[in-house]
Amino acid sequence: MRIDLHTHSTASDGTDTPAELVRNAAAAGLDVIALTDHDTVGGYAEAIAALPAGLTLVTGAELSCRLDGVSMHMLAYLFDPEESELARERELVRDDRTPRARTMVGKLQALGVDVTWEQVARIAGDGSVGRPHIATALVELGVVPTVSDAFTPDWLADGGRAYAEKHELDPFDAIRLVKAAGGVTVFAHPLAVKRGECVPEAAIAELAAAGLDGIEVDHMDHDTDTRARLRGMAADLGLLTTGSSDYHGSRKTCRLGEYTTDPEIYGEITRRATGAFPVPGAGGRER
Repeated sequence: MRIDLHTHSTASDGTDTPAELVRNAAAAGLDVIALTDHDTVGGYAEAIAALPAGLTLVTGAELSCRLDGVSMHMLAYLFDPEESELARERELVRDDRTPRARTMVGKLQALGVDVTWEQVARIAGDGSVGRPHIATALVELGVVPTVSDAFTPDWLADGGRAYAEKHELDPFDAIRLVKAAGGVTVFAHPLAVKRGECVPEAAIAELAAAGLDGIEVDHMDHDTDTRARLRGMAADLGLLTTGSSDYHGSRKTCRLGEYTTDPEIYGEITRRATGAFPVPGAGGRER
């Protein structure tokens, strides 16, 4: 089995619609794909309706969190999307995204960048607006060559010249809320130092003690040594280890299935989840 547990659609900051995403996943030879848009479950219905035969969908989300001033992301799998407390927190994060993005556009304009809110809103479309949309605007304007190049201290990285904070969950609260909604939690790209400051490794131990299920190890932002270090940490802490593409369509260079999760780990994730169940494809319909 080929299992990719971290992807994004136009419901947040990917460029594939949910229907396109699942069709592209099947074409890439995947057996299981998780839809983990940022702080939203808005892509579920379309993805399920278009799900090809032979492909299983894991519903999830990537939750925006912050610990001691450091931004981090928590992957949540197979939780009940209707559970009220977790739904309310996701809504608070989403509601703060637009004012935050407007603030960042203003900061860029103050730095002499000819970006407009209308341009960013066009790029975001119906998705939950975020930094990748602003980064795409910077690429369109020729300010940076790629989206990744916008995530530096000069521009949009945490603490960068055009950075602005938004409402984010405390990760310990995120674990509690996801567990209460019957889901499973995995710390996304925990040592992706190229993205900016990472939470200290001691904090990962504290999160594990609080019920964290796993850490994402095989990821494009982790080099070979980092992956080995994370595997050792996971073994010491009793955490599951996952691998995934963090696919965003054409917005990033990663490919569907570039990194994958061991079937035994996937089986353990589904065993632990009680809020929702993987959805097997029934042939889908064109959209």
